[in-house]
Formats: sequence, C-alpha cells, structure tokens
Amino acid sequence: MDKHRQAQLEEQRKRQEKQQKKQSFKSYKPKRQRGFFGKLVKALVILLVVLTVYCGIFYAKGYFSAKGDTSIQKTEVSAFNGLKSSNGVNVLLLGSDSRGEDRGRSDSIMVAHYDHKSKTPKLVSFMRDTYVGIPNSETGGVDYDKLNAAYSYGGPELVRQTLAQTFGLDIQYYAIVNFESFPQIIDTLAPRGLEINAEKDLEVDGVVVHQGVQRMDGTTALQYARFRKDEEGDFGRVRRQQQVMNALFKQGLSPKNFLRLPETVGKVQGYTASNIPVTFYASTGLSYLSGFAKPLEKLTIPVDGTWSNGYYDHAGSVLEIDESANSSAIQAFFNQ
Repeated sequence: MDKHRQAQLEEQRKRQEKQQKKQSFKSYKPKRQRGFFGKLVKALVILLVVLTVYCGIFYAKGYFSAKGDTSIQKTEVSAFNGLKSSNGVNVLLLGSDSRGEDRGRSDSIMVAHYDHKSKTPKLVSFMRDTYVGIPNSETGGVDYDKLNAAYSYGGPELVRQTLAQTFGLDIQYYAIVNFESFPQIIDTLAPRGLEINAEKDLEVDGVVVHQGVQRMDGTTALQYARFRKDEEGDFGRVRRQQQVMNALFKQGLSPKNFLRLPETVGKVQGYTASNIPVTFYASTGLSYLSGFAKPLEKLTIPVDGTWSNGYYDHAGSVLEIDESANSSAIQAFFNQ
C-alpha cells in the first residue's frame, strides 16, 4: 500500500473518531438534562405532598378545636339561596352578638367583593340603622325597618334578599361570625396582634384602648371595632370596623403568615356558620400570600349626601336613604 493510500485511510479514521466523539457528547448532554429535570420534578412533588399533608393536619386542628369549643354558641342557618354575581364573588359578612336563644340583630353588615381577574379585594359596610324595605314572604310585600332587623327576622337569607331588593346586589356566599369567636380567629392568624393606629382613647366592656399606634390582640381589636358611644355613633364604629378589617387583610394575610393560614381557615370554618367552600379560601389566600392581590378598598353605605336622619315609633332613629344613588355607588365601586 503506497504512502498516499495510507494517508487517506488515516485521515478517514480520524474523521470517524471525531464524529463518534460528537455523537457521544450529544447523546450524553440530554441525559444530564433529563436527570436534572427529573430530580427537580421529584423534589417539587415531594414538597407538594408535604405541604398538602401539613395544610390538612393544621386545618383539621383548627376546625375541630373550634367545633369542640362549647363556650361559644353556634349559629344554625336553615337556608341561603345565594346567587352568583357577574363581576366577581360577593360574600355577606355578618357580625352577630346573639346570646342565649335569641338570634338578635346583626351588629355588623358587610359585603366582601373579590374579582379573581383584577385581584382587587373590596369591602362595603352598611350602616345597620339604614331604613329599608324588608321582604315579607307572607304578604308578598315589604315591611320597612332598620337593615339589621332583617337578620333577626329571617337570618342571612332575609338579609341577602333585602340587599338584593334595595341595592341590586347578587350575593353567593355568607359567613356569620359570633363576636365571641372573633378574638380566637385573630389570635391564631396574628399571634403578635394587629398593628392599628387607634383614633382615640376609649373603653368597652373593661377593655381600655389608648390613642395611637399599638398592637391589638383579638379581644382588644374586637372591642375597638364595636365602640360607638360617641358623637359619631355608628358612622365611627363602621370606620373602625373597616380599619380592623384592613389590618387583618394586610398583616394577617401576608406571606410570612403562610404556615398559620391552614389552622386559621379551620377555625373560621369551625366557628362560623357559612357556605364558603374551602377552595375559595385557598385560591383567595394564595393571591395574598403570593403578593398578587391589591390593597383592600372600602366603601360605606349610605354614601355622603344620600341620607338624612329619620324617626319612626316602631324602629326608632333611622337613616333614610336615596336607594337609587346608593345602588349606583355600589356598582360603580365594584366596577372601577
């Protein structure tokens, strides 16, 4: 074999070796990638399982702790015919001060609104002395009285009907929070208390609050929100209720409180009479914990310039309102 032929064969052999090395490298690189991503997926699955188990355990802890608390009266609700809203989810929030067998009148009436698209939580507070037509199923008409009387006459369903008729509000869910259980819920979610700038010095049922920034535990926050014995009356109380709710949303539902959320939801479910599904708490809570949700926006009904003081023998002092103007204000607030 001549030298020229040997040189050709040697060159061919080198090219084959080089090609084999390239193929070997290409086949090796995806294996490394597949190995890395496989381990990552496995780790994420394990983490998801651990979080699911953790949430389940602490949800059950909170739920059964609340259900087993015999010191707090549980509210029974026979029916609630909720309707979906076209522009988000509306939840009727009722603060009940019921004692004994008497259902009592609702001391706090709010509608929480949440749009999963805009991630904007909104809260509408209704003055309990607002004079409205309460549907009467026996006559087919309405009986005019204070708004909070609807709860006493027919529970959350009658409040829902009254708000729908007066303001055109479609409400899907409800939650009744007995004031006695409110401190337990707050202390579970925010064990260090809620930071609130108290408007003034006040005292309610032996609880003293001094003006200024401070951390309020559940009991103190409750009494601060309930105070109404001043010249502002219910207007001041509603503003303080919104202040406490804002602190609860902003501080309680922060990422650092993620591990406390399952037990808190369990206690909320255990203490409250409600038809809110656990999935709603989970999806809404994740929006806050991930930082996607926007700050809480608030509205008080009746709005300025749409009401006047009135008095009726059967109802006492009331707020007579322009129903059309306030209905428009609510819809504009939800749609903005």
